[in-house]
Amino acid sequence: MAYKPRDERPGFHHVVTRGNNKQRIFHNDSDRQLFMRTLVRIAQRYGWTIYAYCLMRNHYHLVLRVDERGLARGMCELNTTYALEFNKVHGRINHLFGKRYWSEHLPDDRRLLNVVRYVVQNPRRAGRAGPLEGYAWSSYAATIGMALSFAPLATGEVLELFDRRPDRAIAQFVEFCDAGGANSLSGPVRRQPP
Repeated sequence: MAYKPRDERPGFHHVVTRGNNKQRIFHNDSDRQLFMRTLVRIAQRYGWTIYAYCLMRNHYHLVLRVDERGLARGMCELNTTYALEFNKVHGRINHLFGKRYWSEHLPDDRRLLNVVRYVVQNPRRAGRAGPLEGYAWSSYAATIGMALSFAPLATGEVLELFDRRPDRAIAQFVEFCDAGGANSLSGPVRRQPP
């Protein structure tokens, strides 16, 4: 059975990769740091802009803007490089990741923001108690200025979709992300879709 070609058009994409048989792909913070260093290198090489990320035990989420260089080659390099290093560090063989990565093109700013919220809420949906900024391996705390990011983030671009004034934008982003699992964005979106 042939694989369906990837949607690699320039713009925003939500990307997810899961461990083989839902097994762990991160055992500790060293693994997560290795992944983030690899992501930064690949993002620079392929011209990706990172809008959000969340590393869970057995999968990860990325929200990226890609240019004409696309997504597939970079994702292949990211997952292969990380898997080889992970296997070496942990004395493993065989596949770390299950099926190919999943991706979705995000056609407009409303969809982009809803997916950013979905990604940063991932720990909460997985049962983690506490505030969203309490989970270190999500971009949420960095977006609201409470932590440094493990990767260069397009924080300003995300926040400008709420308000041009940073303090108001952060407050609106916090309110938006804290608002349960609503499926649609309420409030203004400042920028026109690409």
